[in-house]
Amino acid sequence: MAAAIPMSEVLVPLYIYPHTGAWDPLFKAIALNPGLRFVVILNPNSGPGSEPWWPNADYVRDVPKLNAYTNVRTVGYVSTAYCNRPIQEVYEDVRRYASWAEDKNSRGLGLNGIFFDETPNIFTLDARDYLESITQDVKDMGTLLGDGIVIHNPGTSIDERLAIPGMDIATVAEVAYPDFQTMDFQNWLAGSTLHRDNTSYMIHGVSEENVEDFIVQVLRSKAKYIFITERSTDMYHGFGASWRPFIAAMAKNRAI
Repeated sequence: MAAAIPMSEVLVPLYIYPHTGAWDPLFKAIALNPGLRFVVILNPNSGPGSEPWWPNADYVRDVPKLNAYTNVRTVGYVSTAYCNRPIQEVYEDVRRYASWAEDKNSRGLGLNGIFFDETPNIFTLDARDYLESITQDVKDMGTLLGDGIVIHNPGTSIDERLAIPGMDIATVAEVAYPDFQTMDFQNWLAGSTLHRDNTSYMIHGVSEENVEDFIVQVLRSKAKYIFITERSTDMYHGFGASWRPFIAAMAKNRAI
């Protein structure tokens, strides 16, 4: 009997400004595929921005629409600058996102967690302590950050000592498709100690004709969270021509 291909979730780096209609391809994909789960990374201003401008009226209009879907979890983007950013600034960004849940004038803004960008992959005691502190900070937010999802984005395989307790997902491949295909990268990736359920891939420069086979035959067995696009520049600032085949391939439930 053929084995079923494990389902994965769509991890969407939604760095597209929500002008009226700009997020419609995402809303449509979510609505048409209720059995497909989405984790959506919101990035208003290289982070949450500062009051009184953020979240502005466009985000206040569209974020609750995302949160209304039962197959969607939203997380907020926070940069760590490879643990070189002052940690207090990171805490402040987390608290700004958490405050969205308390907005009495705009219901439905609360997020489910935090996406920490630019986390290191090489172990040092300082890096471990920094990552442990910011991860626990999210977990301590309780219901203000919903599920308290914590995503680290080193973009490459990490030293197993940086698989911080409490971290839910790590993006161990944020890379161009030709580089991902090389034996050197695959050998490096094979050293990852993370379980599939904690692994994310974000691959760009994938041609439309390769999308389905690449996802179904290669990625879904290795990573529970996936994003791919044919775009090679400004990868996360538009949906691109590969968006529809990407969603179709992610939603397929067939055997191998």
